[in-house]
Amino acid sequence: MKNTALTHIHEGLGAKMLPFAGYNMPILYEGVNAEHETVRNTVGVFDVSHMGEFILSGPNALALIQKVTSNDAATLTIGRAQYSCLPNNEGGIVDDLIIYKMKEEQYLLVVNASNIDKDWDWISAHNDLGVEMRNLSDDYSLLAIQGPKAVEAMQSLSSIDLGAITYYHFEVADFAGRDNVIISATGYTGSGGFEIYCKNEDAEHIWNKVFEAGASYGIKPIGLAARDTLRLEMGFCLYGNDINDTTSPLEAGLGWITKFNKEFTNSENLKKQKEAGVTKKLVAFEMQERSVPRHDYEIVDATGTVIGVVTSGTMSPSMNKGIGLGYVTTENSTVDSDIFIRIRKNDVAAKVVKLPFYKK
Repeated sequence: MKNTALTHIHEGLGAKMLPFAGYNMPILYEGVNAEHETVRNTVGVFDVSHMGEFILSGPNALALIQKVTSNDAATLTIGRAQYSCLPNNEGGIVDDLIIYKMKEEQYLLVVNASNIDKDWDWISAHNDLGVEMRNLSDDYSLLAIQGPKAVEAMQSLSSIDLGAITYYHFEVADFAGRDNVIISATGYTGSGGFEIYCKNEDAEHIWNKVFEAGASYGIKPIGLAARDTLRLEMGFCLYGNDINDTTSPLEAGLGWITKFNKEFTNSENLKKQKEAGVTKKLVAFEMQERSVPRHDYEIVDATGTVIGVVTSGTMSPSMNKGIGLGYVTTENSTVDSDIFIRIRKNDVAAKVVKLPFYKK
């Protein structure tokens, strides 16, 4: 079990620690609902240092990224980030990731913790272009400072205007007295804020400064359990639940990151799938009575015929109702379609809705 540079701090704060993607991670501090509301209303901090970071450098770095990812990284300029995925040869997804253009001929790829080795091996196997690859996953820490008060609370820690960093843009700048920190206006919560990439040796210093700066804003540490409820309210996919090696990006509603103006892994087959139309789709649904949908629950129609499966589900802290994502047959995927979630042999009414669930 790996620790992050901040594990001892979480333990000292009394966090409930559990294994996650091979790391000893804080799941809970004071409770999911309270932590969720902190991020929605003020500012909270997640330690997500378990995420993976790869640097790809050289004249062919972009060509390799274009070959293995579905989105068009050629549109990136220095200081911009892009959400994308790594398609496999069978129509599924190796992983989803964020690509940062750091410099001309240098890119940072941020991948899911559970897929670090898998992604490294996949990209390496396609690197016949002489691209220099460095795996920095064990050397860097990542703090997600999220919430509507994040900019205001953190501005004293940097000489740059944090409010000027727009969504999916970033700066490499001073932060909390340390230089060359990546300050990225990205996140997984839908409530604004930043992700801070720093060297492991700077992580504890930055953590402490962040909490000093945010003290008057009610800043709190937040566990991964609340990260999951926050991302689900926005309808963001979680790898291993909503997308995996067998789900197509088109089925998952990720057609917007699947660009056919270039060739990439399995692009021909995905293009044919787009033209023919998919047979199942990932949909968002709300329960029509008080109940909680869970991963792997069956989705049925009014006749009790199984039409799909729940991939993510929870009781929404913001909306106080059961919400979920799941794959259903295409004919049952339109907004306002009536579906049923099979919960302990009872078919409980739900309705397909438009994302996001949570609207500010």
